[in-house]
Amino acid sequence: MKQYHEAKEASGDALLFFRMGDFYELFHNDAKTAARVLGLTLTSRDKGENPVPMAGFPHHQLDGYLAKLIRSGFRVAVCDQMEDPKQAKGIVRREVTRIVTPGTLTDDALLDPLASNLLVAVCLPAPSGISKSNEKDAKSSALPLNSLAGIAWVELSTGRFEAGVFKADRIQDELARLEPAEVLLRDDEGRLQNQRTGAWDNRGTLTHRPAWQFGFDESRRVLCEHFGVLSLEGMGWEEGDELAIGAAGAAMAYLLETQKNSLEHISDLLPARSGRFLEIDAATRRSLELTHTIRGASRAGSLLDVMDQSKTPMGSRRIAHWLASPLIDRNQIESRLGAVAEFHKEKRLRETLRELLSNVYDLERLLGRVATGRCGPRDLQQVGRTLAQLPKLKALLEARHSERLQQLYDRIDLLEELRKQLEVALVDDCPLLVRDGGFIRAGCSARLDEFHSLAGGGKDWIARYQAQQIKETGITSLKVGFTSVFGYYLEVTNTHRDRIPPNFIRKQTLKNAERYITPELKEYEEKVLTAEDQAKSLEYELFVELRDAVHVHTAALQQTAKTLAELDVLAGLAELAIKNNYIRPVIVDEPRLEINEGRHPVLDAMLPQGTFVPNDTFVGAEHGRVLLITGPNMAGKSTYIRQTALMVLMAQMGSFVPAHRATIGIADRIFARVGASDELSRGQSTFMVEMVETARILNTATERSVIILDEIGRGTSTYDGLSLAWSIVEHLHDSIGGRTLFATHYHELVELEKSHVGVRNFNVAVKEWDDELVFLHRIARGGADKSYGIHVARLAGIPRDVNERAKEILAQLEIDHLNKHGESKLALPPKTKKKHIQMTLFQMDNHPMIDVLRDLDLTQLTPLAAMQLLDQWQRDLKS
Repeated sequence: MKQYHEAKEASGDALLFFRMGDFYELFHNDAKTAARVLGLTLTSRDKGENPVPMAGFPHHQLDGYLAKLIRSGFRVAVCDQMEDPKQAKGIVRREVTRIVTPGTLTDDALLDPLASNLLVAVCLPAPSGISKSNEKDAKSSALPLNSLAGIAWVELSTGRFEAGVFKADRIQDELARLEPAEVLLRDDEGRLQNQRTGAWDNRGTLTHRPAWQFGFDESRRVLCEHFGVLSLEGMGWEEGDELAIGAAGAAMAYLLETQKNSLEHISDLLPARSGRFLEIDAATRRSLELTHTIRGASRAGSLLDVMDQSKTPMGSRRIAHWLASPLIDRNQIESRLGAVAEFHKEKRLRETLRELLSNVYDLERLLGRVATGRCGPRDLQQVGRTLAQLPKLKALLEARHSERLQQLYDRIDLLEELRKQLEVALVDDCPLLVRDGGFIRAGCSARLDEFHSLAGGGKDWIARYQAQQIKETGITSLKVGFTSVFGYYLEVTNTHRDRIPPNFIRKQTLKNAERYITPELKEYEEKVLTAEDQAKSLEYELFVELRDAVHVHTAALQQTAKTLAELDVLAGLAELAIKNNYIRPVIVDEPRLEINEGRHPVLDAMLPQGTFVPNDTFVGAEHGRVLLITGPNMAGKSTYIRQTALMVLMAQMGSFVPAHRATIGIADRIFARVGASDELSRGQSTFMVEMVETARILNTATERSVIILDEIGRGTSTYDGLSLAWSIVEHLHDSIGGRTLFATHYHELVELEKSHVGVRNFNVAVKEWDDELVFLHRIARGGADKSYGIHVARLAGIPRDVNERAKEILAQLEIDHLNKHGESKLALPPKTKKKHIQMTLFQMDNHPMIDVLRDLDLTQLTPLAAMQLLDQWQRDLKS
């Protein structure tokens, strides 16, 4: 128990799995927690006055129990026996071999093969002027909105490691993009919880770490020591990256502390520079359902689910990364599109490549387990089988037209010597674990073959020895046998008892026979009994040699793994385009959108073929920058505006799009305000959430942005909502000028087209027939003159008398606020804003203050007179 308490102290707040023989045991409060969460039986170690609570499970069930605890948000420390109990003197030596947390998983049983498992560290600038007496205030004070933060993310299972400096108000957006499993934050940091950008909900397990580990000097030391460099400048890091390095150093320190093993596969720290990717905030990702649906948070039904046609887990994770971080560089976008186009055109190339990829294993995560020493024979075998696909795969890419495919061809390293070494050494059906043995192929090691022969009973030796004894003694019925109690023996019937030679030593008497041993047979028995242990020991040595051989080639294998993942995505996007009839978009720099017969990628794939109604979208300088789309609920306004945003995003990630033709101008940001929900944990109503998200769009959107807004203003009273919607459209038109699709049920807004040249009215066509409403799902030019809400209410099952009364009230309200021409009385021309004139240094002649200042005699002006003069000027301005 002293040994247990030492291990527990080293494990911090993690539950401790303490290996005792064939079981992992938990004690004290850990046992109580495990019994509750895992359903284990709670017992006690001592039955005296102070029994120690205890719970445990067989060691081979470790992965299952680990997975359950990690999913429940716990950290687990694994304490293993570090020596063979048979050879140990006294108590077996034990050590904590790893601490398993949500962000540090490497085992297949604990990971989702289709999703990245990221550990993220956030480094914020230290609060200035904070003393011990006001540390509490520092924790609760909000961050300045213009401050910066360092964010680093690392995936232990693959070795991917990146970091960057971002504006503090983008932290939540970056976390939404990365979808971390675990977030590291300084233990003296609490300011983010009160940030305007939101709480840490659904952003992974939050783990506080010592503040000094985020310091620049300490972080630089940890990183330089890990990468074996004297400076980080050679890796692309510059002055101004201190916060990013602080975050990266904290993440690396956490990995070193928890893994207690090699991390050599984390071989680089890549700078993530702002402005490289299309910016998408958290609300937009949620509204567009890029990786998960709003209802149920399920992958099924998301854009990712439709677009992922990958044959490997590596490809699935890579397309999720592309979807989360679309490009804004036209050359890079065209490079991807060119590769997709070649796969799209070359059917045989695409199909053969995808068939070969279906035999490729998850090389990225296999290498992670090799580097951390947690791989088994089957992992090495899968590396070998993946390498076996490379010659054919690389041959397919030879002499390709696409520049990107030519680059990927050059990045595939066949590593033929390593492949041959693995194929020669490993049997066809390898066990999962080293301890199971039997994974080295016969003929690979003569010594091992001898041990296996002995461990198997040495039938050939026994047969020869038996024949030799029969020949020497002349006893034809003599035979060699074996029992677990007596070992090997020579059995002779009583008939031949007088012919027993002197070197036979009597061991056992039976009814009709005697059993004997000889020194030679006893020596052979000792060899046999130790052969199995020797075989396992030698087999482990050979396994380590193979593992080290793979590890030596980690860099080349990682590059090949990334190449295979990208090929998988590119070929999958081509397959998607063929399957769903997508076209290659024309990418331009000008901020415009020209889409003919566009379709929603998810609904188009889910509905029976040919049933989705396509629509055109034209937005830009000559087509109008703001499309105002009116029409009834359920008619398809939300679908139409979402599909436009999704096509922009798909094009910029390098995908074909669901349309007949498409010209897409590169966007710097995509904003989507669709749907409504409460944020009760933050004390925010539906309307407050709506306004916060809309405010962010109005404050950060640019002329190059794509903005889709749906039903703005519906969370408050009719006139409040209509007024806000009206002024928001005006601001988008007058001050921002971004490509905007504004869907609304306020049909009064159609009046804006008359006073704003860049506003165009569109409506979702409906047909009224015998007081029935038929949705045509067609976007038509012009505005709707009704909201049709009462018709939709009837379709939903609202009682008829309620509907009829609603019609009467609506008629009266329309009389009250429509003029004799049927136009809204709400539309007033915007007041001309009085502009404040900033005095310049060079054009001051006409300002009345100039003469006053020129006539002042400063040499005669007393301080009191100066104060009186300032007071007079202030009163003049106020009046």
